[in-house]
Amino acid sequence: MMDINTMLAAHGAAPTGSQTTASQAERERQAEETGKKFESMFLAQMLAPMFDGLGEDSPFGGQTAKAYRSVMLQEYGEAMSAAGGIGIADQVKAEILKLQEVAQ
Repeated sequence: MMDINTMLAAHGAAPTGSQTTASQAERERQAEETGKKFESMFLAQMLAPMFDGLGEDSPFGGQTAKAYRSVMLQEYGEAMSAAGGIGIADQVKAEILKLQEVAQ
């Protein structure tokens, strides 16, 4: 299992040698972007069970729809996050920035 700093570095949000000289505004932008990506992924995962029980005869069912369902859920998650989301992105951003301050 990855620790939080490894996970943040993988997504470009953890402070590395090149980021320590980056401006505070750039770090905040990256933290906000990472928070929105996380929130959209979380929302897509939370929406998935709603579509699990759809049969092939329903409007959003069938074999073709099953093939594209994950893409549709990802887009729903991104749209919900872009429209304000549920507040997870703000919390993730705050935690990332807090971890960056501690690391400096």
